[in-house]
Amino acid sequence: MVTLLGATEIRALAERLDVSPTKKWGQNFVHDANTVRKIVTAAKLQAGESVVEIGPGLGSLTLGLLEQGHPVTAIEIDPRLAAELPATAETHGVTAGMLTVIQADALAVTELPVAPTAIVANLPYNVSVPVLIHLLETFPTIRRVLVMVQAEVGHRIAADPGSKVYGVPSVKAAWWGDWNVEGTVSRRVFWPEPNVDSVLVGMTAHPTPGDETLRRRTFAIADAAFGQRRKTLRQALSALAGSTTAAADLCEAAGIDSGARGEQLTLDQFVSLGQSHITAPGKA
Repeated sequence: MVTLLGATEIRALAERLDVSPTKKWGQNFVHDANTVRKIVTAAKLQAGESVVEIGPGLGSLTLGLLEQGHPVTAIEIDPRLAAELPATAETHGVTAGMLTVIQADALAVTELPVAPTAIVANLPYNVSVPVLIHLLETFPTIRRVLVMVQAEVGHRIAADPGSKVYGVPSVKAAWWGDWNVEGTVSRRVFWPEPNVDSVLVGMTAHPTPGDETLRRRTFAIADAAFGQRRKTLRQALSALAGSTTAAADLCEAAGIDSGARGEQLTLDQFVSLGQSHITAPGKA
């Protein structure tokens, strides 16, 4: 039977490894077993489904996933934590072969031992969005995501058009699936306790709107549209299109008002702009 880490054991383990949680790597370790089980339950994984975990740290969530029979591929940037995690798993009753540890920066990972279908993680706050986008770009087999992130970031990822927090992360994340805030997490379950609130944000995949060429163009348009939030699309897309007149023509071809602003557009509308830009003379 797999057992989970408690607060006392986490501190003792960190002391033995001479690990002081660092802001550089966004390390805040979950020490509450009930919270760990809440996250695993909220992930709604298939029985025995393999999981990719980013930033497992001392192994709290890793053990929770393994307890429920999910093989884990854990990507850990801290070499001390990566080296210790297999031993922690063994002493807590994990069956051999259920855990694979990769010591690497998740932003640099381009291949994994098995094509991943699910990501469940307590993501470092400082790189949560870039890591998610990178993994979704790199591994199209991912069908389910549940990650714990800073509340502000989670609400931004799951935001709808017209929301004050709707922006580039919202548009890009929506390319791969439907996102929702699926729970909240108390600050008190972390060590050290962060000075921000956390949420669980989840994705269920849907068919993507197009190929890689269209995705890159759509993302470039979203970057430009939100790069100058207070400007109209006619102005914000002028550098990308070549002029304000060309930007207005691009919007017209996509059936979108060039006087609108990026925060008003749905993913489908950004995709329409991407399609129009690809088919415009001299564009690729």
